[in-house]
Amino acid sequence: MDEAKLRMNQKMSIESEISFEHCSIVACGTLSMELNQLKRSGFLNARRIEYTKPGRHEVPRELEQQLVDRIAKAKNHTEAIIVVYGGKFCFIDMNDPGRTIDHVIEEQGKHIARINATHCVDMLAAAEQREKIRDGEKVFWLTPGWIVHRDLVFQDWDKGKANETFPQHRGGAIVLDSVGFWDDYSARHPEKLLGFSDWMGIPIRPYNVSLSRLKKLLSECAAQVHQSLGLDVSRSETGKRG
Repeated sequence: MDEAKLRMNQKMSIESEISFEHCSIVACGTLSMELNQLKRSGFLNARRIEYTKPGRHEVPRELEQQLVDRIAKAKNHTEAIIVVYGGKFCFIDMNDPGRTIDHVIEEQGKHIARINATHCVDMLAAAEQREKIRDGEKVFWLTPGWIVHRDLVFQDWDKGKANETFPQHRGGAIVLDSVGFWDDYSARHPEKLLGFSDWMGIPIRPYNVSLSRLKKLLSECAAQVHQSLGLDVSRSETGKRG
């Protein structure tokens, strides 16, 4: 077996055996569709999932307040907590640029870890994959949650700001769809998609991806917080999936 196949088999083994039963999840509401899909599949057997209001990167103070509140609620269920937020773009404190989301998380105590991603798009497709998808074009990345919660994600944006931001993306907008969102939403709400595209001033198209990267990031984070507690990360025999 070559090295690449060995690494792939090891990764699949870790993801299939990892347990989240001693963990709670605190996540941005824009990722609820993806996390709920993992929950339905039996992969994400977390004790509790707490969501913050979508789009709070536009209101950093509110994001911090909600993140602290949801972590406190999650602590009522488990010691180990996984935070599903990006590190680079999700929280920018204009009053103290050196203060990051990791500082906020560290202040909440031990056994709390954030998944290793820069933002929600990076949780669904790594930088290398996004480079291949965009194929040299400058594109604006979207997730299904950004479309459903666009009024919150782009809170207080007017048409002028939209015109300054989106048309420079000559490759249009690409929705990373890992949950079968596009076909259903475009059939039920074509006018909403057209209206959003008109407001952005660029076309929107889907690109299907798997949830494998998100599963990998969650599994690695679960192993980290379990290790901090000295707990076994593997699934019990009764908790394993068939």
